[in-house]
Amino acid sequence: MPPPADIVKVAIEWPGAFPKLMEIDQKKPLSAIIKEVCEGWSLGSHENFALQIADSTNFYITEKNRNDIKNGSILRLTTSPYQTAVQLHERIQSSSMDAKLEALKDLANASRDITFAQEFINLDGISLLTQMVESGTEVCWVCLCLCVSPCSFGDLLSFTLTAFVELMDHGIVSWDTFSVAFIKKIAGYVNKSAMDIAVLQRSLAILESMVLNSQDLYHKVAQEITIGQLIPHLQGTDQDIQTYTIAVINALFLKAPEEKRQDMAHILAQKQLRSIILSNVIRSPTPINDEMAHQLYVLQVLTFNLLEDRMMTKMDPQDQAQRDIIFELRRIAFDVECEPNNGGSTEKRKSMYTRDYKKLGFINHVNPAVDFTQIPPGMLALDNMLYLARHHQDAYIRIVLENSSREDKHECPFGRSSIELTKMLCEILKVGELPSENCHDFHPMFFTHDRSFEEFFCICIQLLNKTWKEMRATSEDFNKVMQVVREQIMRALTLKPNSLDQFKSRLQNLSYTEILKIRQSERMNQEDFQSRPILELREKIQPEIMELIKQQRLNRLCEGTCFRKISSRRRQDKFWYCRLSPNHKVLHYGDLEESPQGEVPHDSLQDKLPVADIKAVITGKDCPHMKEKGALKQNKEVLELAFSVLYESDEYLNFIAPDKHEVSQQLLPLVVFTWPLYDNCLTGKGSERAGNDTQERVPGRESNLDPLQVRNYSLRTWGGRSPTEFLFFFVISVFLSFLCLTAY
Repeated sequence: MPPPADIVKVAIEWPGAFPKLMEIDQKKPLSAIIKEVCEGWSLGSHENFALQIADSTNFYITEKNRNDIKNGSILRLTTSPYQTAVQLHERIQSSSMDAKLEALKDLANASRDITFAQEFINLDGISLLTQMVESGTEVCWVCLCLCVSPCSFGDLLSFTLTAFVELMDHGIVSWDTFSVAFIKKIAGYVNKSAMDIAVLQRSLAILESMVLNSQDLYHKVAQEITIGQLIPHLQGTDQDIQTYTIAVINALFLKAPEEKRQDMAHILAQKQLRSIILSNVIRSPTPINDEMAHQLYVLQVLTFNLLEDRMMTKMDPQDQAQRDIIFELRRIAFDVECEPNNGGSTEKRKSMYTRDYKKLGFINHVNPAVDFTQIPPGMLALDNMLYLARHHQDAYIRIVLENSSREDKHECPFGRSSIELTKMLCEILKVGELPSENCHDFHPMFFTHDRSFEEFFCICIQLLNKTWKEMRATSEDFNKVMQVVREQIMRALTLKPNSLDQFKSRLQNLSYTEILKIRQSERMNQEDFQSRPILELREKIQPEIMELIKQQRLNRLCEGTCFRKISSRRRQDKFWYCRLSPNHKVLHYGDLEESPQGEVPHDSLQDKLPVADIKAVITGKDCPHMKEKGALKQNKEVLELAFSVLYESDEYLNFIAPDKHEVSQQLLPLVVFTWPLYDNCLTGKGSERAGNDTQERVPGRESNLDPLQVRNYSLRTWGGRSPTEFLFFFVISVFLSFLCLTAY
């Protein structure tokens, strides 16, 4: 007969004694269990004791997480969180350097547990740590000179800052509470030329968190830290230090007032930040890890966002300085000077200007300035055209003269093309959007030139002219050409070229003919989807396919998924894992030390949530963690990746899925969209509605989802489409293709 579900068999350790084997009744109060354990070892004052998980985490057992205890677990009887906090609070004030060092080391480890952290913070522990940083340094240096080894001070300060970071990471204390003296001290550690690596790393992390979490602290940090003082940290070989340094630069860039961002960009250019990052980070022999890739992506996005002001600025047709730019384009293209006012009749000059503006490809031949009143791209398009004319003059003149010599219907309008291409490039690079917290999609080629966007445009406008000729396009084909050019650019970017020249070379291999071949290859298995035999076969096997979809959902949940933990201070390489139990009744989840290489056993995860307790699933901006104030959280992409599971007592499990590219590469978009739908399979809620919705939306190509985009891992959009459509087309395209081949 199996034991009752509420009885858990465990082993409990106590220093200096043999472990006890006990049966714990989960219905009994935790205090009663601790009292029973203490009495077994003749220990009084049971309220001063607590139970811990006997593993590397040493997390305390509480009423909230006690259900994590499983049969065979090893627990440890230890002092209560309050008693431990009191002891450490006293020990870190010891006059003995060795004792203080050991105490701070223990504090740094214990602070990861939120139960302990709350008790230590209640004892005003954060203030004590900041006072130690503010006033204890000089004393420590004196002690070092007298009797302590040189490395001890670095260790002492390192553990102090580590404990501080771990405590602040729980979000219990506001960042606005810290003094200017503390900020100056932390900034001083960063500004020193020779500093312990661990101290420097923690100091950079603290500065980044201050800037991101408080506008007031941003101004104080900005007064203490300059770009010039951060640059040397990028020229070292420690990638963690380089990562934290770029993170601080990104934070300062992100929180700077709009009117100061351009000034900051000029400072970054003067300090040659781009070339330093290119030489010491991107082209370093050390492979770039995910966190560094993310920070480079953020810097890339923030740099391109500097273009937003010009992108959203309309041209003033009455502004003579802006009109002079158009005159400059005409002068360079046709090697003419502006005629003086007395040089010929007004009508003749107007006719000549109109003729030349038509050759330049403007829509409004009389007043081209009107073409630049569309936003986006606004004045940014004109800036790009002028850059091409001045810095790639031969290419500019060739494009203009080639098209001016063609028949009217076959000419590629340079002006109109430049405006639409600039708008397209802004969409591709998401100019004006905040960086995603989960993305690490940076492009090395954009770090190889100070004017990378303009150079990007110059390459792409030549591609557009080339593709126009290859397609033998007319003015009616303008939108079709732009679609092909967009595909060429996106396919070349996917290959992550290391330089602009390499990008240009990749585009040369993606001619219009090659694009047609790729498209044909992608469509080859789609042609017969609407034939009568396929329709009949689909109707016959649809019930089995629907059951297969349901089972796939459950199987995928049982495998589980690893998620990154997003903290308020910064993005860290911390992970947690969630999966469904084999009996489909419990969701198991828990923290991981590192990203798993395979499936994580459910019995190794500390927390669990009965499926029967799930009340609802919330997505997007309604999620609790999306309502929190954060510099990087309220952008469109993160909102699309967020969802939360609501269970009893209004508690939530909050998720942020991997980025869309990663999800599409895994074929099954389960993390972003189908986890909420699994609730129907597990709890039975809304199963009839979900089933009807699936049957209505998946039967064929009328769903507007191209199954071959799925097969080639290139999902352009998810808007309005259910995950079931995705899974159906993946399964049925493979299955039906096999049946058709065998039938014929």
